[in-house]
Amino acid sequence: MSLKNDINMVKEELNSEEKFFERSVITERFIKKYKNAIIGAIVLVVLLVGANVANSIYQKNKTIDVNNALTVLAKDTKNSDALLTIKKASPDLYDVWIYSTAIAQKDMLTLKELRTTKAVLVGDLANYEIAQNSKDIKALDDYASKQGAIYKDLALIQSAIIYMSENNIEKAHNELLKISPQSSLSKIASALLHYGVK
Repeated sequence: MSLKNDINMVKEELNSEEKFFERSVITERFIKKYKNAIIGAIVLVVLLVGANVANSIYQKNKTIDVNNALTVLAKDTKNSDALLTIKKASPDLYDVWIYSTAIAQKDMLTLKELRTTKAVLVGDLANYEIAQNSKDIKALDDYASKQGAIYKDLALIQSAIIYMSENNIEKAHNELLKISPQSSLSKIASALLHYGVK
C-alpha cells in the first residue's frame, strides 16, 4: 500500500512540475510574441508618469512666481517686471489686476481696452463700469440687454434714475418693470416704482 502511495505521490509531483514547465513555456512564448508591445507600454507609462511629475513641478513653480509677482505689485503697483511675469503666466489674472488698477484710478481708456478681453468676467465688468460712469442711457441699456450681464438689474435701475431725473417717468417705469421679481434688486425697483416714479 505504501509503495502504491509513493508511486502516486511521485506521479503527482511529476505532473505538477510538468504543468509548471508548461506554463513557463507558454509565458515565455507570450513574452517573446508581445515583447515590443510590453516594452512600449512600460516606456509609455514611465513617460506619462514623468510628464505628469514635470507638469506638476512646472505648475507649482508658476504659481510661486505669480504669487511672488503679486507680492511685489502689492508694494509697487508700477513694477513692470512683476506685471510681465503675471501676463506670461496667467493672462486672465493679469487682466484682473489691470481692471482693479483701472477702477481705482478711474482710467476709462484702460477699461475700454478691457472690454474685449478673453477673461469674460473682466470684460463684462469693464463694460458695466464704462456704461455706468458715462451715465449714458443707451450704453446702460445695451449692457443690460446682453445675455448673462452680471449687473443687468443695476444698469436698469441706473437707467430708470436717469430717466427720472429727466422727468421721463414712463420710460423710467418701463426700465424698472424689466427687473425680475427674483432679483435681489427687486425691492429697490418696487420702491422706485411706488415712491420715485409717479
